[in-house]
Amino acid sequence: MKISRSEFITLRGLRTHVRHWGNPGAPTIFMLHGWMDVAASFQFVVDCLKQDWHVIAPDWRGFGLTERVHSDSYWFADYLGDLDALLNHYAPEQTVNLLGHSMGANVAGIYAGVRPQRIARFINLEGFGMPASDPKQAPGRYAKWLDELRAPPSMRAYADRAAVAGRLMKTNPRLPRERAEFLAGEWAAPNAQGEWEILADPAHKITGAALYRVDEVLACWSAISAPVLWVEANDTDIWRWMGPKETARLEIDRRLACIPNLQKSMVMDAGHMLHHDQPEALAVLIEEFLR
Repeated sequence: MKISRSEFITLRGLRTHVRHWGNPGAPTIFMLHGWMDVAASFQFVVDCLKQDWHVIAPDWRGFGLTERVHSDSYWFADYLGDLDALLNHYAPEQTVNLLGHSMGANVAGIYAGVRPQRIARFINLEGFGMPASDPKQAPGRYAKWLDELRAPPSMRAYADRAAVAGRLMKTNPRLPRERAEFLAGEWAAPNAQGEWEILADPAHKITGAALYRVDEVLACWSAISAPVLWVEANDTDIWRWMGPKETARLEIDRRLACIPNLQKSMVMDAGHMLHHDQPEALAVLIEEFLR
């Protein structure tokens, strides 16, 4: 494995953990992880990159080793603020190569349209967005948010690191044991009782109070000026939250049609965690696109 180093910086008042791989003088790629994940999740892809790159990957607020918010829930727009602060810290006068997976790609996709002058190239790994909402859902959504604030969620604890690895392999049957064991040590840590806890604030599980307004997101996607590489897994499971495959496929294609300069690619024999399943193939796509 390529060696990484950790750095802690303050972003918008939160102590933020940032992982670095490679030579600081090399071309830079910023990598953004998904929900309930950590920056170390990109280790396998970084290992497969052939060129010398400086990869910078933060743990989002409330994930991994980054500080949790001093509130009882999380707001999506804060991720945009954190990304803007991160780029201003490391590349204040530069355009950047930006890669995101899942939630990280959803954040990056909006940002790339809001700050188009900041992005040189954008790689979207399975960042489909969320199902469209209807304003009539608002009363129920706010009520659910209020109910969950009164009964905060919790995280399950595991007996040991091996149990965490087993949980990761159960979720993703393609994940080899050696990769699962590595991820377990980054995804969780022992607590005072000797059990292993997931390094994620349980408050992330609280339902977002604001509805997902897909037309606003597509307005941002339409404003992206950088070339975009869209990477999808052939065995993605996003239909679980996007609805029936046939109708969801049409909606995804409608959304992608909004991006002006788009290149699409499919990674075979991979699920939603394609950077774990096929890091070699993904690394080839990344370097060909950035070249």
